[in-house]
Amino acid sequence: MTNISSVSDLPTHEITEKPSRLKLLYEMGMLILIIIDLLIMGFDALLMSSFMTSLSNWLGFGELLHGYQSAWHHPLKTMGGFFTIFLIIELLARWAVAIQQKRYYRWFFFPFIHWYEVLGCAPQLRALRLLRAVVIGYRLYQLGYYVLPKNWIKTGVFYYEMLLEEISDRVILVAIDNIRNEISRVDGQLVQSIINNHRAEIEVVIVEVLQQEVTPILLDKTHKNPMFAEPLAEQVGLAIQQSLNNTPELRRLLKMIPIAGSIIESQIMSIGKHLGENLTLSLSKNLTQPETLDTIYQQVAKGISQVDTSNPALEKLISAIIEDSLGALESQIKIQQWKHRAINPL
Repeated sequence: MTNISSVSDLPTHEITEKPSRLKLLYEMGMLILIIIDLLIMGFDALLMSSFMTSLSNWLGFGELLHGYQSAWHHPLKTMGGFFTIFLIIELLARWAVAIQQKRYYRWFFFPFIHWYEVLGCAPQLRALRLLRAVVIGYRLYQLGYYVLPKNWIKTGVFYYEMLLEEISDRVILVAIDNIRNEISRVDGQLVQSIINNHRAEIEVVIVEVLQQEVTPILLDKTHKNPMFAEPLAEQVGLAIQQSLNNTPELRRLLKMIPIAGSIIESQIMSIGKHLGENLTLSLSKNLTQPETLDTIYQQVAKGISQVDTSNPALEKLISAIIEDSLGALESQIKIQQWKHRAINPL
């Protein structure tokens, strides 16, 4: 599932220009010498092992193996020692050339950049010479010189990426299990600590969400008035009118005025209705000004961000969200992408 580094991550240098024919021949020669040395030393180590001795006695070619061990082992070992001396001299020579050409920022950077070559000079770490062979081979591959067939290289890259993916996936899955154990062990304290450390950021995000999502709903984009203002104003006006109509003292006083009392009562009802409508519209307009809305949003966001996370229902919700997130991540990681690449190669 995880993103896997390609073989280009090997310790090699970016090629900015095509090297000379002499340098190409030198690279190819070193590649051949290193491979031959590794094959000879590996073959010698196998034939000198106790396993091969037991196997030869069992298969009946013990005398042949003993002849090799007595006649060829020491010369090959000596030859390996001379090749090690040659690698040391060759490494020092390339270091001197790098200093002369000022290839690196500091003169002593060379052994750190070519650490695998420095360590590979030791007979006990001879296997690191294989890494240098890989680097040389890849450098030649970048230049268009295919040391190995393309199918071999493609297969090698595939198994390289498969191995790294499997290893990295196992590491991530173990980390997810550790996170689950840690969350359950601290009994919600870890989640509370994370939320407490980010309350200010939570408040800012809530304000931004309210500004983006709620303001367009509150405001009527056509008339630039709150979309709920007119229905609300009408209801408030009717409520005031109904309140005046249900006030017996006012009606009793108006009935004491002959002839004009009913007209005044009707005017008062109408004025009360319009007063309620105008008051509601004015309040709605003032309350939905950007500055006022921002103040309201900030107070709302501050209240939400300061909520007590020790509430059992909230803790259960947060734990469920974290568990679902970890489960989804775990399911995605368990998908073996290398199988998909094997079935559907690009």
